[in-house]
Amino acid sequence: MARGSVVKRALKFPKNGITHTYSIVYYIGKKQKWETVGPSKKDAERLLAERLSEISRGAYFSPSEVSFSEFSSKWIEAKQLRVKPSTYRGYKGDIKNHLLPSFRNDLIANITRERAEDLLNKIRRKRSADTANNVRLILLMIFNYAKSLRYIVFNPVEEIKPFPLSHKEMDFLNPEEIGQLLKHSQEPFKTMFLLAVLTGMRRGEILGLQWGDIDWNSNTIFVRRSLYWLTNSEREDSKTRWQFIEPKSKRSKRAIVMSPKLKEALEIHRITAVESPYELVFCNKEGNPVDPDNMVKRDFEQSLRFAGLRKIRFHDLRHTYCSLLISQGENSKFIQNQLGHASIQTTFDRYGHLMPINQHGVGSKLDGQIFKQERVEVLITS
Repeated sequence: MARGSVVKRALKFPKNGITHTYSIVYYIGKKQKWETVGPSKKDAERLLAERLSEISRGAYFSPSEVSFSEFSSKWIEAKQLRVKPSTYRGYKGDIKNHLLPSFRNDLIANITRERAEDLLNKIRRKRSADTANNVRLILLMIFNYAKSLRYIVFNPVEEIKPFPLSHKEMDFLNPEEIGQLLKHSQEPFKTMFLLAVLTGMRRGEILGLQWGDIDWNSNTIFVRRSLYWLTNSEREDSKTRWQFIEPKSKRSKRAIVMSPKLKEALEIHRITAVESPYELVFCNKEGNPVDPDNMVKRDFEQSLRFAGLRKIRFHDLRHTYCSLLISQGENSKFIQNQLGHASIQTTFDRYGHLMPINQHGVGSKLDGQIFKQERVEVLITS
């Protein structure tokens, strides 16, 4: 029979006239569980009745039934068909490298907030806030899944706040540097780099671009797919090392304006390009997709060195495109659509500091809108 009780506790530091709080304590198997409710005894009694009823119905499993290793495998299997392959790869890597070494043989119901927080702090001391926050998010999702399946009563991670992110200086090339990069690049990569600079397309989107995605009449490039490069463990029975996948998000499927110079470069490239059975704009000598890592190391970074430029990421060409749009005063909504951001807030968060803040004459313009009309009305009435 399920058993539990309501416990009244005095507050060490009373607030707003409240001197005590109520908690409930109950057992799942041999495991004791505490939940703090608040100053209302009736609320505590009501919650305790709910918990005891759930336990009596068999809503919770005994904490001895499943280990973290077993349950995380169950969770990652459920995620495989619901997230992008790159996201799935990241989840598996973080579980293997960060979570299993600490929690592998622990029972899922025995992992406390304190232990989870200790692990996240340990990761943060050695790695970036982004890495620690990614691990926290995975833990949060795993425990939420366990809670939804009634393996645990509450999520020990839900009250652990993410680590604050330090401001990252966004790197991009200015027009002179773009010219130097292109001058010291060899075809077909010169055209590839120009495409990245003048469209802001992601690396996978560029390598998955097909000739049918280019509308020469309307000067538009349509982003319809992305190239995903498989790891050895992901290949399994696959004969190829790659696959086409959906772009990053729904908004990533987009139409991008093609500039006259880019159109000219692509037309020339089409004449000289290797014929690909997949109709790829950029391919290797066999007509297959370009290996993205080899392209970056052997061609992009080498071109940067020959041009005497600092080492940047290929993704920074996307930032370069956005900086060019901002510098010529393009509308932020247009920039969002061209980049394929899910929301305008993403655009502002990432590029807002590049947007000009011109407040000269704002007050006079506001006055003019209101009091100009007032002067007209005075003249009419007089």
